[in-house]
Amino acid sequence: GVAAPLFAQSGYGRIDTPIFEDTAVFARGVGASTDIVSKEMYTFTDQGDRSITLRPEGTAPVCRAYAEHGMHKLPQPVKLWYEGPFFRQEAPQAGRYRQFFQIGTEALGSDDPALDAESIVLLARLLEKAGATGTRLRIGSLGSGAERAEYSESLKAYLRANESELSEDVKERIDLNPLRAFDAKHEGTQRVMAEAPRLIDSISADDRAHFDEVLALLDAAGVAYEIDPTLVRGLDYYTRTLFEFTSDKLGAQSGVGGGGRYDGLVEMLGGPATPGIGWAAGIERT
Repeated sequence: GVAAPLFAQSGYGRIDTPIFEDTAVFARGVGASTDIVSKEMYTFTDQGDRSITLRPEGTAPVCRAYAEHGMHKLPQPVKLWYEGPFFRQEAPQAGRYRQFFQIGTEALGSDDPALDAESIVLLARLLEKAGATGTRLRIGSLGSGAERAEYSESLKAYLRANESELSEDVKERIDLNPLRAFDAKHEGTQRVMAEAPRLIDSISADDRAHFDEVLALLDAAGVAYEIDPTLVRGLDYYTRTLFEFTSDKLGAQSGVGGGGRYDGLVEMLGGPATPGIGWAAGIERT
C-alpha cells in the first residue's frame, strides 16, 4: 500500500507485463551465460511450438514492451513501476522461493545521473516505509563501451593465469562472463579475486564523472552508501551505475533489492538505442 503513492509523487505509472514471455526476451536480454537463463527458468513449448518462459525478472519484459509499443515517442524519460509474481527454479531456502513477488521501477529514455539518484532514493524510501531496518547500500560503476570491453579482456587473461585455483563453474564462464567470478563463494576463487584488476579503475572519464554526480546527489539526499568495486549482479544487461541494498538480518540471502543502469537493453530487444535504469526488491525478503 505504501508503494503506489510514493511512486506517483515521482511520476511513475504502473505497468503489468505478461506472466509469460517469448523465451528469447530473457535469453537475449538477461544473458545466456547467467544462472537465471542457464539453470533457473521455467521454459516450455506451447501448442504453437513456441518456446515460452515464466518471467524470472521484470526489466527485460518492460524493455520489450517499451520497444514493441513505440514508447520512445512519448515524453522521455518514461517512468514505470510494477509488482507481481516471478518464477525461478531454485533450491527453496530462507528468503528464496520458486514463485516470489517483486516490486520494481524502470525509468527509460534518459542517461541523466539525477535519474540514477532518484531511482536509488525511491528504493531507500520504500524500504524505510516498509519497516526494513539495518539495510546497507553498496554501489559501484560498471562503466560502458570500449573501456569495459578492454577490462573484460584483461580480467579474462588474469583468470586464465590463475585457472588452477578457480571453481569449475567460474572456469567454464571465463569467456562468457568473467565478472561473475567476483560473486563466487568458492574459497580459491575468492583468494584469486582479491588480487584481480578492478573495473572501477578502468572506466572512462565520462563514466567516472557520471558516477561521481550520482554519489553527490545521494549525499545531497542524505542517503548513506559504501562504494564496492567488486559489486556484480547476476544479469548481463547492466552498464554504469550498479547498486544493492543488503541486510545482515537475512543470513545468506542478504539482498533485499537492487538494480542499475542498462543502456543497451532496449536496443538488444529490437527497440531504438535507449538508456534506462531500474531496480527490483523482493517483497518476501523486505
